[in-house]
Amino acid sequence: MSEQMIKQFMEMVSIDSESGEEATFIEYLMTEFKKIGIDSKKDSYGNLIGFLPAKGCSGKEPILLSCHADTVKPGKGIIPILEDGVIRSQGETILGADDKAGIAEMMEALRIAPIHPPVEIAISRQEEVGLLGVKNMDYSRITAKKGFLLDNDELNSIVIGGPSYYAIDVEIKGKAAHAGMEPEKGINAIWAAAKAIAALKLGRIDNETTANVGVIKGGIIRNGVPEHASFMAECRSLNHAKAEQVATGMEKTIRDQVASVGASLNITVNNLCQAVNIPANSWTVNIAKKAFKSVGVDAKTTLITGFTDASIYNNKGIEMAVIGIGAHLEHSCEENINVVDMEKAAAALVEILRLSAE
Repeated sequence: MSEQMIKQFMEMVSIDSESGEEATFIEYLMTEFKKIGIDSKKDSYGNLIGFLPAKGCSGKEPILLSCHADTVKPGKGIIPILEDGVIRSQGETILGADDKAGIAEMMEALRIAPIHPPVEIAISRQEEVGLLGVKNMDYSRITAKKGFLLDNDELNSIVIGGPSYYAIDVEIKGKAAHAGMEPEKGINAIWAAAKAIAALKLGRIDNETTANVGVIKGGIIRNGVPEHASFMAECRSLNHAKAEQVATGMEKTIRDQVASVGASLNITVNNLCQAVNIPANSWTVNIAKKAFKSVGVDAKTTLITGFTDASIYNNKGIEMAVIGIGAHLEHSCEENINVVDMEKAAAALVEILRLSAE
């Protein structure tokens, strides 16, 4: 067992870094990066961008290694526990393996790799809340045209494409009234929201398209006709035109249903990322497959409807394959990671570095 990697990972997850609150963790990484020879600086958005000179080779193009610094909620006061070769939280929080396991594995690989090309490192902020960090990255400081995003769960898959993603935020205004004395004088904003949500087609639309309502809020007292309600919806598809069509349809349905009860609304539809994929036989995919094969993992390519920073990198012309870090049940308090899988991921990354230096 790589005691240094495991110790560092457990140290990392103990540092709070929920989305938007990554500054302390970024400062920690700057100090730790320096210990292994990485020269790193924050860009104007607070992302961390670093550089490690080539080792054991010369004249090679740089590669980019990227992870994200933020975690989802509940991610404060994480207490990691190692039992029977598995690391998990004490149970009241997430673990934060997504994506701190990726960072720990990357650092271990860069520490022990006997050979590697020039390596550029990008650690983004606010990935979990809309890829905000990578969208605001200072790309003038990144020269690599190929790289690997360490942010997939299973080791046996390589993500080559992600979806177009639309966030739909709805604020509804009705009219307040006493619920018992004169309800007919009010317009129930919660009822308007409920009618709109009930009319939407949610869940899996087809094999590459999904839609969801994840948050709903409204009302302040039991015996009042609520004047305000809001909800947050989304849709995504591996086909951009289809995602756009679903988002447009959702917006129309919401508008029609809210209007049907006499309420008004403000609706915002944002296209947060656009569908993109790289060829299954691209350089990064072939390198990753060979590397994972060397540690006994037969990794296959896949497309996902979850979004990652790779969507932005690939749309920026940087070929990025998303490789596994070994995490399980991310975004839940049952999140965990097996030490053996972390070691395999780090060893595969050492091989990626070697192959990239050939």
